[in-house]
Amino acid sequence: MVNHDGQVAGQSKKSFWISAPFLIALAIGGIALIALWPKHQGHIAIVLPYLILLACPLMHLFHHHGHGKHGEPRAPEKRSP
Repeated sequence: MVNHDGQVAGQSKKSFWISAPFLIALAIGGIALIALWPKHQGHIAIVLPYLILLACPLMHLFHHHGHGKHGEPRAPEKRSP
């Protein structure tokens, strides 16, 4: 049986935070940061407070996808014979 998230019952969903694409992107970002840091320290220091402020709305957009639709009653699950 498939649940409302599109998963087969009994299977756990693999977390995005330990997926290969995220870890590869994290590694590439870390290497880029290390390579750019010496020559662009001043630029990064100027932008950093704005990035921290931008993190709050981005976390709300991307981390609340699993809550479902608020205020709407859940539809009963259909069972196959």
